[in-house]
Amino acid sequence: MEKDFTALMACDRTMIEDYLAGIFREEPRYADLQEAMEYSLLAGGKRIRPVLTLEVCRMCGGDPQAALPFACALEMIHTYSLIHDDLPAMDDDKLRRGRPTNHVVYGEATAILAGDGLLTAAFEQLAKAELPAQRIVEAVACLARNAGPGGMVGGQALDMAGEGRSMTRGELEQLQSLKTGALISAAAELGCIAAGGSPEQRQKVREYAQALGRAFQVQDDILDVTSTDEELGKNVGSDRVNEKTTFVTALGLEGSRTLVEELTQRAIRALDGFANVEFLIWLAQSLAKRTN
Repeated sequence: MEKDFTALMACDRTMIEDYLAGIFREEPRYADLQEAMEYSLLAGGKRIRPVLTLEVCRMCGGDPQAALPFACALEMIHTYSLIHDDLPAMDDDKLRRGRPTNHVVYGEATAILAGDGLLTAAFEQLAKAELPAQRIVEAVACLARNAGPGGMVGGQALDMAGEGRSMTRGELEQLQSLKTGALISAAAELGCIAAGGSPEQRQKVREYAQALGRAFQVQDDILDVTSTDEELGKNVGSDRVNEKTTFVTALGLEGSRTLVEELTQRAIRALDGFANVEFLIWLAQSLAKRTN
């Protein structure tokens, strides 16, 4: 069964990679801007967020192919956030997905513009979806809400404000629910919107994704302590260098591992009432055990 799910995920990733590769192919190219955008956008990665969009759409009875513009728009926003997160003014990271970070290759100014370009072009992709206009409007509102100051950007602001001081567990949970959890929640909700899901279904997939996102972040904090640069494809120990409070510093390694398991089970319980939930259960369990 796991082999079947792995093959389904590989198929989804191929659809996503093909779509992403074509976004700027026919566009005018200005200086090295588009090259810098594609450098980060096409660098691979797990593609968890867009896969989640496609598979929630499938679970809710929709056509994953029709949800591709939603899925890839979200991945564009995720990529822009990584480019900006790596900048010297933020985390000052030199390695991302096993390669030098965008600003190391193209310079800070172009990296900032590459992020700006991906953020803006993402909403153009939403508008290209061959879906009813009302669903597109709902998708724009969902992604803007979760990516903006009330979501991911707000979480990044809290992250920067928390450097060099001890944070409470409540503060840490709020930070991560915004910085990491908001886009993962949006990924699931976008899939439900694409399928024409009900408000009740949207609420349940948000609950699944929010628990999944929290578990993902706690596991990230664990790997930042236990893994290596080579295994993760990015710099480990950066949280410690930047004096950031993490779930590991707040709960310890064992406490953090216990929390990952609790959150994974919470995500699975949120799927009660849906049919064809097997892939999303497998995804939650796989992410809880990941080593990179």
